[in-house]
Amino acid sequence: MAHVSETHPHFHFRPWNVGRWILWSLFAIVLAVAPLLWTSSLAQTMLSQIGIAIIVCLAYNMLLGQGGMLSFGHAVYSGLGSFLAVHTLNMVADGRLWLPVSLVPLVGGLAGLFFAALLGYVTTKKAGTTFAMITLGIGELVWSMSLMLPEFFGGEGGITTNRVVGQPFMGITFGPQIQVYYLIAIYCFVCTAAMFAFTRTPLGRILNAVRDNPERVEFIGYNTQRVRYVAFMISGFFAGIAGGLATLNFEIVTAEVVGAARSGAYLLFVFLGGATFFFGPIIGAVLMVIALVLLSELTKAWLLYLGLVFVFMVMYAPGGIASLIMMNLRVAAFGKLRKLWTAYLALGGTALVVLVGAGAMIEMVYHLQLNPALGPKLTFMGAPLDAHGFDSWFGAVFVMLTGLAMFELVRREFKRQWDQVQEEIELEIKRREAL
Repeated sequence: MAHVSETHPHFHFRPWNVGRWILWSLFAIVLAVAPLLWTSSLAQTMLSQIGIAIIVCLAYNMLLGQGGMLSFGHAVYSGLGSFLAVHTLNMVADGRLWLPVSLVPLVGGLAGLFFAALLGYVTTKKAGTTFAMITLGIGELVWSMSLMLPEFFGGEGGITTNRVVGQPFMGITFGPQIQVYYLIAIYCFVCTAAMFAFTRTPLGRILNAVRDNPERVEFIGYNTQRVRYVAFMISGFFAGIAGGLATLNFEIVTAEVVGAARSGAYLLFVFLGGATFFFGPIIGAVLMVIALVLLSELTKAWLLYLGLVFVFMVMYAPGGIASLIMMNLRVAAFGKLRKLWTAYLALGGTALVVLVGAGAMIEMVYHLQLNPALGPKLTFMGAPLDAHGFDSWFGAVFVMLTGLAMFELVRREFKRQWDQVQEEIELEIKRREAL
C-alpha cells in the first residue's frame, strides 16, 4: 500500500462568533451613548464611577471567580495605584515631570502591578482560608501605615490634585466631567476586553483548573503557586488602573481607598453580581455605585438593607444575579418562559409587600434612634408614620406578615411550576439527542 504524502496545507474555516460581536458592540454603544441620555452632573458622575467600578470588580473577580482566591484586601492595590497616580499628577502640575493626563491611570496600573508583585509573592504561597487571612492582614497593615506615613498618604485629609494640567489637546482639558467620563469609558472598554481575552488564554484556563482541582494541576506538572502569583499580579495591574482613574475623577485620595470597607465592598458586590460569570462583576459594579451613591442618600439604614439582600442572595441565589439571568435565558431558549411570567409577577408583588412592611418598621426604629429631636413623625414612601403610635406599628407588622404569608404561598406554586418546566426541558433535550 503506497504512502501518499500531502504537501498542500490544510485550511480550517472558523466562523465568526456573531453573538459575541453584537454584545461587544452593544457594550461600546452603551458606553458612548449613556452620557448623552443622562446629561445631569449627578448622572455623569455616577456613570464615571460605574466605569471605574467595572474595571476594579472585574479585576477582583480574576481572583475570586476565576482563581478561587478569596481576598479581603484587594483595595490595597487599587488604593496604592490611586496614591501613586495622585503624586504623579502633582509632579506633572509642578513641572517636575512630563506626562499626558490620559496616561496617568497607567501609572496607577504599574503601581498596582508593582505592589501586587511585591506582596503577592508572599500572599499566594498559601491558598484557601490561609490566603484570605493573609490578604486581610496585609490590608490592615497598609491601612495602618496610611496614618503613620502622612508624607505619602496625606494623613487624615488625604492628598488633593488638579487634573487640568498641561496644554489642551484638541480642546480636551479634562476639566468638564463629560471629558473625564469618555476617558474612563475608553479605559473601561479596553480593560474589559483585555480581561475577557485573559479568560480565553491558556493561563486563564489553567487558573480555572487551579481553582477547581489544584492537586491534579500539580500532578500534571504545573506550579499552582506560580499560576496564582501571575494572576494576582495581573489583577493588581487592572485594579491599579481603576485607582488611577478614580484619582482623575475625584481629584482627591484619602486613606479610605485602602481600607477594609472598600475591600469588603468589592467582595460583596462581585458576589451579588455573580462571581462565576464574566459579566457578573459588571452587574455588581452598577449595583455598588447605586448603593453607595443613591441608596445611602435615601435612607440611613441602607447598610442594613444591603446586608439583608446579601443574606437572602447567599441563601437562595448563591450564583448571584448573573446565575438567575442565565437560568431564565435557558428557560426562554426552550420557549418555556411564558409559563412563568405570571408567577414572577406574583413573586415580585408579594415581595414588595413584605419590603414595604419591613421597611416601615426599620425606618421608624432608625428615626427614633438617630433623629429623636425631630419628633416621632416621619414620612415613608409618601405615607405619614408616627414612630410612637400604635397604629403605625400595627399596620407595618400587619403588612409584613400578610406579605410573608402570600409570598410563601406564591413561592410554593412557583417552585412547582419551575420544577415542571425543568422536567419538560430535560425531556426536550433527550428527544433532540435521540434524533
